[in-house]
Amino acid sequence: MIDTHAHLDMAPFNKDRTEVIVRARDAGVSMIITVGIDLESSRKAIRLAENYPEVLATVGFHPHQATGVKKADMAKLAEMAKHPRVVAIGEIGLDFYRNRAPRETQLQALQWQLELAERLDLPVIIHCRRAEKDMLTLLHDWTSSHKRLNGQPRGVIHCFSGALETAQRYLDMGFFISFGAYIGYPSSLNLRNVIRSIPQDRLVVETDSPFLPPQSHRGKRNEPSYLPLTVGVLTKIRQVSPETVARETTQNARHLFRWTESE
Repeated sequence: MIDTHAHLDMAPFNKDRTEVIVRARDAGVSMIITVGIDLESSRKAIRLAENYPEVLATVGFHPHQATGVKKADMAKLAEMAKHPRVVAIGEIGLDFYRNRAPRETQLQALQWQLELAERLDLPVIIHCRRAEKDMLTLLHDWTSSHKRLNGQPRGVIHCFSGALETAQRYLDMGFFISFGAYIGYPSSLNLRNVIRSIPQDRLVVETDSPFLPPQSHRGKRNEPSYLPLTVGVLTKIRQVSPETVARETTQNARHLFRWTESE
Protein backbone atom coordinates (compact mmCIF):
# COMPACT_ATOMS: atom_id res chain seq x y z
CA MET A 1 0.00 0.00 0.00
CA ILE A 2 1.05 3.60 -0.61
CA ASP A 3 -0.05 6.43 1.67
CA THR A 4 -0.41 9.21 -0.90
CA HIS A 5 -0.80 12.03 1.62
CA ALA A 6 0.75 12.44 5.07
CA HIS A 7 2.47 15.22 6.99
CA LEU A 8 5.32 13.41 8.72
CA ASP A 9 7.22 16.67 9.12
CA MET A 10 4.68 18.04 11.60
CA ALA A 11 5.28 18.41 15.34
CA PRO A 12 3.00 15.52 16.47
CA PHE A 13 5.62 13.14 15.03
CA ASN A 14 8.68 14.78 16.58
CA LYS A 15 9.03 12.27 19.43
CA ASP A 16 8.64 9.01 17.47
CA ARG A 17 8.94 9.71 13.75
CA THR A 18 11.22 6.76 13.03
CA GLU A 19 8.97 4.40 14.97
CA VAL A 20 5.95 5.69 13.03
CA ILE A 21 7.67 4.91 9.74
CA VAL A 22 8.71 1.44 10.96
CA ARG A 23 5.14 0.69 12.09
CA ALA A 24 3.85 1.74 8.68
CA ARG A 25 6.28 -0.56 6.90
CA ASP A 26 5.34 -3.43 9.22
CA ALA A 27 1.66 -2.77 8.41
CA GLY A 28 2.32 -3.15 4.68
CA VAL A 29 2.71 0.52 3.73
CA SER A 30 5.63 0.53 1.31
CA MET A 31 5.72 4.26 0.59
CA ILE A 32 4.54 7.47 2.28
CA ILE A 33 4.16 10.72 0.36
CA THR A 34 5.04 13.51 2.80
CA VAL A 35 3.32 16.68 1.66
CA GLY A 36 4.67 20.22 2.00
CA ILE A 37 2.41 23.10 3.03
CA ASP A 38 4.89 26.01 2.84
CA LEU A 39 8.61 26.54 2.14
CA GLU A 40 9.86 25.28 5.50
CA SER A 41 7.50 22.30 5.53
CA SER A 42 8.57 21.42 1.99
CA ARG A 43 12.24 21.54 3.00
CA LYS A 44 11.50 19.22 5.93
CA ALA A 45 9.61 16.84 3.63
CA ILE A 46 12.63 16.66 1.34
CA ARG A 47 14.97 15.96 4.27
CA LEU A 48 12.70 13.12 5.39
CA ALA A 49 12.70 11.69 1.87
CA GLU A 50 16.49 11.82 1.87
CA ASN A 51 16.73 10.02 5.20
CA TYR A 52 14.05 7.35 4.81
CA PRO A 53 13.74 5.13 1.70
CA GLU A 54 10.00 4.71 2.42
CA VAL A 55 9.33 8.45 2.09
CA LEU A 56 8.84 10.67 -0.95
CA ALA A 57 8.18 14.41 -0.83
CA THR A 58 6.07 17.12 -2.41
CA VAL A 59 6.50 20.90 -2.27
CA GLY A 60 3.88 23.62 -2.22
CA PHE A 61 1.84 26.24 -0.38
CA HIS A 62 -1.38 25.09 1.30
CA PRO A 63 -4.25 27.61 0.90
CA HIS A 64 -4.07 28.34 4.64
CA GLN A 65 -0.51 29.55 4.02
CA ALA A 66 -1.32 31.69 0.98
CA THR A 67 -1.05 35.04 2.78
CA GLY A 68 2.33 36.53 1.99
CA VAL A 69 3.10 34.17 -0.89
CA LYS A 70 4.90 36.09 -3.65
CA LYS A 71 5.58 35.26 -7.27
CA ALA A 72 9.28 35.08 -6.34
CA ASP A 73 8.46 32.15 -4.05
CA MET A 74 7.70 30.09 -7.12
CA ALA A 75 11.39 30.15 -8.02
CA LYS A 76 12.19 28.73 -4.58
CA LEU A 77 9.59 26.00 -5.02
CA ALA A 78 10.92 25.24 -8.50
CA GLU A 79 14.43 24.79 -7.14
CA MET A 80 13.21 22.39 -4.45
CA ALA A 81 11.08 20.51 -6.97
CA LYS A 82 14.23 19.54 -8.89
CA HIS A 83 15.14 17.16 -6.07
CA PRO A 84 14.93 13.56 -7.34
CA ARG A 85 12.63 12.50 -4.51
CA VAL A 86 10.07 15.27 -5.07
CA VAL A 87 7.13 13.81 -6.97
CA ALA A 88 4.46 16.56 -7.05
CA ILE A 89 3.49 20.16 -6.39
CA GLY A 90 1.23 20.25 -3.36
CA GLU A 91 -0.61 20.62 -1.16
CA ILE A 92 -2.21 23.46 -3.11
CA GLY A 93 -5.78 24.59 -3.49
CA LEU A 94 -8.65 26.56 -2.01
CA ASP A 95 -10.23 26.47 1.44
CA PHE A 96 -13.29 28.71 1.78
CA TYR A 97 -14.39 26.87 4.93
CA ARG A 98 -11.63 28.03 7.27
CA ASN A 99 -10.82 31.14 5.21
CA ARG A 100 -7.44 31.55 6.90
CA ALA A 101 -6.22 33.52 3.89
CA PRO A 102 -8.19 35.96 1.70
CA ARG A 103 -9.92 34.21 -1.18
CA GLU A 104 -8.22 36.29 -3.87
CA THR A 105 -4.86 35.49 -2.28
CA GLN A 106 -5.67 31.78 -2.31
CA LEU A 107 -6.72 31.94 -5.95
CA GLN A 108 -3.53 33.76 -6.96
CA ALA A 109 -1.26 31.34 -5.09
CA LEU A 110 -3.07 28.39 -6.65
CA GLN A 111 -2.78 29.85 -10.14
CA TRP A 112 0.96 30.43 -9.75
CA GLN A 113 1.49 26.89 -8.50
CA LEU A 114 -0.55 25.32 -11.28
CA GLU A 115 1.59 27.21 -13.78
CA LEU A 116 4.70 25.96 -11.99
CA ALA A 117 3.49 22.35 -12.09
CA GLU A 118 2.83 22.66 -15.79
CA ARG A 119 6.26 24.12 -16.43
CA LEU A 120 7.97 21.38 -14.43
CA ASP A 121 5.71 18.61 -15.77
CA LEU A 122 4.71 17.48 -12.28
CA PRO A 123 1.31 16.32 -10.98
CA VAL A 124 -0.52 18.41 -8.37
CA ILE A 125 -2.13 17.55 -5.04
CA ILE A 126 -5.35 19.56 -4.74
CA HIS A 127 -7.02 20.64 -1.49
CA CYS A 128 -10.58 21.88 -1.97
CA ARG A 129 -12.97 22.67 0.86
CA ARG A 130 -16.22 24.54 0.28
CA ALA A 131 -14.72 26.00 -2.91
CA GLU A 132 -15.87 23.59 -5.61
CA LYS A 133 -17.32 26.21 -7.97
CA ASP A 134 -14.13 28.26 -8.13
CA MET A 135 -11.93 25.17 -8.18
CA LEU A 136 -13.77 23.49 -11.03
CA THR A 137 -13.71 26.67 -13.10
CA LEU A 138 -10.01 27.26 -12.50
CA LEU A 139 -8.98 23.66 -13.15
CA HIS A 140 -11.14 23.49 -16.27
CA ASP A 141 -9.41 26.56 -17.66
CA TRP A 142 -6.00 25.18 -16.71
CA THR A 143 -6.51 21.70 -18.16
CA SER A 144 -8.10 23.12 -21.32
CA SER A 145 -5.15 25.41 -22.03
CA HIS A 146 -2.45 22.90 -21.12
CA LYS A 147 -2.82 19.56 -22.84
CA ARG A 148 -1.10 16.70 -21.05
CA LEU A 149 0.98 14.46 -23.32
CA ASN A 150 0.65 10.66 -23.23
CA GLY A 151 -2.37 10.79 -20.95
CA GLN A 152 -0.30 11.54 -17.85
CA PRO A 153 -2.41 12.16 -14.73
CA ARG A 154 -2.99 15.81 -13.85
CA GLY A 155 -2.86 15.13 -10.16
CA VAL A 156 -5.10 14.03 -7.32
CA ILE A 157 -8.04 15.51 -5.43
CA HIS A 158 -7.03 14.96 -1.82
CA CYS A 159 -9.61 13.80 0.77
CA PHE A 160 -12.53 13.99 -1.66
CA SER A 161 -15.94 14.30 0.00
CA GLY A 162 -18.08 15.89 -2.70
CA ALA A 163 -20.91 14.83 -4.97
CA LEU A 164 -20.69 12.22 -7.73
CA GLU A 165 -21.14 14.88 -10.40
CA THR A 166 -18.20 16.84 -8.98
CA ALA A 167 -16.03 13.71 -8.87
CA GLN A 168 -16.90 12.97 -12.49
CA ARG A 169 -15.84 16.45 -13.57
CA TYR A 170 -12.48 15.99 -11.86
CA LEU A 171 -12.09 12.57 -13.49
CA ASP A 172 -12.92 14.03 -16.90
CA MET A 173 -10.12 16.57 -16.43
CA GLY A 174 -7.58 13.82 -15.75
CA PHE A 175 -7.45 13.79 -11.94
CA PHE A 176 -7.33 10.87 -9.56
CA ILE A 177 -9.56 10.74 -6.47
CA SER A 178 -8.15 10.03 -3.00
CA PHE A 179 -10.01 8.83 0.09
CA GLY A 180 -8.92 8.67 3.73
CA ALA A 181 -10.18 7.16 6.96
CA TYR A 182 -13.07 9.64 7.16
CA ILE A 183 -14.98 7.39 4.75
CA GLY A 184 -15.58 5.15 7.77
CA TYR A 185 -17.17 7.92 9.86
CA PRO A 186 -20.95 7.72 10.37
CA SER A 187 -21.21 11.17 8.77
CA SER A 188 -19.78 9.79 5.50
CA LEU A 189 -22.52 7.27 4.71
CA ASN A 190 -23.72 9.58 1.91
CA LEU A 191 -20.32 9.15 0.19
CA ARG A 192 -20.72 5.44 -0.44
CA ASN A 193 -22.28 5.74 -3.87
CA VAL A 194 -19.48 8.06 -4.92
CA ILE A 195 -16.85 5.65 -3.56
CA ARG A 196 -18.37 2.76 -5.49
CA SER A 197 -18.44 4.83 -8.69
CA ILE A 198 -14.77 5.84 -8.93
CA PRO A 199 -13.05 3.79 -11.68
CA GLN A 200 -10.61 1.25 -10.28
CA ASP A 201 -7.70 2.83 -12.15
CA ARG A 202 -8.28 6.34 -10.73
CA LEU A 203 -8.52 5.61 -7.01
CA VAL A 204 -5.80 6.13 -4.39
CA VAL A 205 -5.73 6.08 -0.58
CA GLU A 206 -4.23 8.33 2.08
CA THR A 207 -4.14 8.98 5.80
CA ASP A 208 -3.61 12.78 5.94
CA SER A 209 -1.67 12.00 9.12
CA PRO A 210 -1.68 13.35 11.78
CA PHE A 211 -5.25 14.43 10.94
CA LEU A 212 -8.45 12.45 10.29
CA PRO A 213 -7.79 9.22 12.22
CA PRO A 214 -9.92 6.11 11.59
CA GLN A 215 -13.21 5.82 13.45
CA SER A 216 -11.64 3.39 15.95
CA HIS A 217 -8.94 5.97 16.79
CA ARG A 218 -11.03 9.16 16.86
CA GLY A 219 -9.53 11.81 19.11
CA LYS A 220 -6.01 10.43 18.68
CA ARG A 221 -3.16 11.14 16.30
CA ASN A 222 -3.46 9.50 12.90
CA GLU A 223 -0.46 7.75 11.36
CA PRO A 224 0.37 5.83 8.15
CA SER A 225 0.22 2.40 9.81
CA TYR A 226 -3.56 2.87 10.00
CA LEU A 227 -3.89 2.91 6.21
CA PRO A 228 -5.04 -0.77 6.09
CA LEU A 229 -8.14 0.28 8.05
CA THR A 230 -9.15 2.59 5.21
CA VAL A 231 -8.44 -0.17 2.69
CA GLY A 232 -10.75 -2.36 4.77
CA VAL A 233 -13.58 0.17 4.55
CA LEU A 234 -13.08 0.45 0.79
CA THR A 235 -13.17 -3.33 0.55
CA LYS A 236 -16.63 -3.43 2.12
CA ILE A 237 -18.03 -0.50 0.14
CA ARG A 238 -16.66 -1.60 -3.25
CA GLN A 239 -17.22 -5.33 -2.53
CA VAL A 240 -13.78 -6.48 -3.63
CA SER A 241 -10.96 -8.16 -1.74
CA PRO A 242 -8.44 -6.21 0.38
CA GLU A 243 -5.70 -7.56 -1.86
CA THR A 244 -7.44 -6.08 -4.90
CA VAL A 245 -7.83 -2.65 -3.32
CA ALA A 246 -4.21 -2.67 -2.10
CA ARG A 247 -2.84 -3.78 -5.47
CA GLU A 248 -4.90 -1.38 -7.56
CA THR A 249 -4.37 1.70 -5.39
CA THR A 250 -0.62 0.99 -5.26
CA GLN A 251 -0.42 0.70 -9.04
CA ASN A 252 -2.45 3.89 -9.39
CA ALA A 253 -0.22 5.80 -6.96
CA ARG A 254 2.90 4.72 -8.83
CA HIS A 255 1.33 5.86 -12.10
CA LEU A 256 0.14 9.14 -10.59
CA PHE A 257 3.53 10.04 -9.12
CA ARG A 258 5.57 8.30 -11.86
CA TRP A 259 7.55 6.27 -9.40
CA THR A 260 8.98 2.80 -10.08
CA GLU A 261 10.42 0.25 -7.65
CA SER A 262 13.92 0.65 -9.10
CA GLU A 263 13.95 4.34 -8.16
